Amino acid sequence: MAEVREGSVVDGRYNVLSRLGAGGMADVWLADDTHLQRRVALKVLHGRFAQDREFVERFRREAEHAAGLQHPNVVAVFDRGEFEGTYYIAMQYVEGNTLKQLIDAGLTPEQAVHLVRQVLEAARFAHRHGIVHRDLKPQNVIVNAEGVAVVTDFGIARAGVSEITQAGSVMGTPHYLSPEQAQGMDVTPVSDLYSIGVILYEALSGRVPFEADSAVAIAMKQVSQTPQRPSSINPQVSPALDAAVMRALEKDPGQRFQSADAFIAALDAAMKEPGAPGGGTAAFAPLPPVVAAPAEDEVEERREEEKRWNRRWLLVLLAVLLGVLAGLALTRDTSTEVPSVTGNQLSVAISLLQQDGFEVGEVDRVERDAPVNTVLEQDPGASPPDADLDCAFLSFFCSKPEVTLTVSAGPGAAKVPGVAGLEQDAALERLRDAGFAPQLRTVNSERVDAGLVIRSDPSGGTTLTRGSPVTVFVSLGVKQVKVPVLVGTQRSVAVQRIRGRGLTPSVSEEENPAPAGEVIRQSPSAGSEVEPGTTIEIVVSQGEEQVSVPNVIGRLRAEAVQALRDAGLVPSVQEQATDVPSQVGRVTDQFPPPGSNVTGGTEVTVVVGKSGGSAETPETPGAP
Repeated sequence: MAEVREGSVVDGRYNVLSRLGAGGMADVWLADDTHLQRRVALKVLHGRFAQDREFVERFRREAEHAAGLQHPNVVAVFDRGEFEGTYYIAMQYVEGNTLKQLIDAGLTPEQAVHLVRQVLEAARFAHRHGIVHRDLKPQNVIVNAEGVAVVTDFGIARAGVSEITQAGSVMGTPHYLSPEQAQGMDVTPVSDLYSIGVILYEALSGRVPFEADSAVAIAMKQVSQTPQRPSSINPQVSPALDAAVMRALEKDPGQRFQSADAFIAALDAAMKEPGAPGGGTAAFAPLPPVVAAPAEDEVEERREEEKRWNRRWLLVLLAVLLGVLAGLALTRDTSTEVPSVTGNQLSVAISLLQQDGFEVGEVDRVERDAPVNTVLEQDPGASPPDADLDCAFLSFFCSKPEVTLTVSAGPGAAKVPGVAGLEQDAALERLRDAGFAPQLRTVNSERVDAGLVIRSDPSGGTTLTRGSPVTVFVSLGVKQVKVPVLVGTQRSVAVQRIRGRGLTPSVSEEENPAPAGEVIRQSPSAGSEVEPGTTIEIVVSQGEEQVSVPNVIGRLRAEAVQALRDAGLVPSVQEQATDVPSQVGRVTDQFPPPGSNVTGGTEVTVVVGKSGGSAETPETPGAP
């Protein structure tokens, strides 16, 4: 048998990361579910239990029942299986502190009631589905960062009337065991409520009701001693809360709360009216005094005397009894009323029948849509008509008939069909035909075409209760990318934006009045949705053609004008008087200056010398 350790891969699926804890029956490991990419708590059964076929079969069957429990305060069971000679259960991994750690850190009465109330909610849900936890303790309750309490270890609890341990054996933690568990008697939902009462006691007072040097000594105290009230340890505990705790810790199961609902109602009332007195709490009676043993001779003489008297009285009683039995045989009523238990949960039905003195015989399980462990039929049926008592002729007592029950096993379990690669409608239909409730989610995928199923959760091949939800992930295809606004930006900025979206830039240039380097067009347009890697075309302005202004200073007026026109520029002539004869008729200045780069068609002003007098009005552009 392979030993699970850090780095082990269980069942080809669960990569073990670290140990979370260890118990008497199993170790719990933190593991990665490589199929569904999530973390799980992996409970692996100890090897000594894995060799017991009957135990393993019950472990597997009851883990399957527990997988049907879906409640915010109950840890989810995802999967179960076999791994190299042992067995495991994959459960929801809840990150947080145990209730035990919070108790050790200290809780107010309000905080204690708030958390224990959530444990009761989990127990109520489990009990309604025929599951009895049998090992409720603060170490099995995890409180997450939001303050939600989640009860763990339901995967190996008692389901219906089946037991994981052999009859008469004791399972659980001594400090939290009910008296009937400590004595190896039948365990019922009321036993869980006793354990929750111990948890509440510890949360209020900071310590458990009974301590001793050994587990046996603790169990004996659970059976025979009455604990001191929590308020004697923590004065902040109100009388009403005191009474609720002490009722939960009654030795007689019939004197305790008979349901989680009743316990919750008592806690709610205690928090609303903390000073109200509570009822139904056991009195604190002292133990009887110790009496010295008589001498050995005196004991022997007393025994002989008792034997003589017993023989005399036995003959008298036998004669009287024979007469009474003879009369009873002729006059007794041999009918009895059988209570109706159909529609109840199995545990409730058994309790009702046993309270009326009936024994429960065979329990037949059939697959039905009714909730698991709901009683469907009973034999004998409910009275009337009355059922016949089982009476021998000379017996003083008549025994009530055994009642056979037929209960729902739920809709049954089946393997989730594989739907990966199917079209959406075909996948949903296949899951419905298999008895599951498909739920649709759409996601983008680079590998799976739009409209096809990527995967399901739980995955195909997982054993699941019929009617359970199965999430189907359908591909939307490759995730589309929005084309950014590029027109008006500079070339380098536009290229950077395109690449930042996972797209491919394609740049071309053309002459345009816009400033050089500015994007003047793009395709596709801004806001369009395209696949990653799509080519985005941008056109960048080169600006208008630049012309170098020729040097016309010193040239004759007509030559200068023609030179400017030949360069694609527009001449503008101004005359200015000069006393220098050589400047008359020639260009003495120009603007823009020679060598300047300007756009074609730009106006260039030239100054032409004129002899004597004041300057004339400038000539219109283009004048010779």
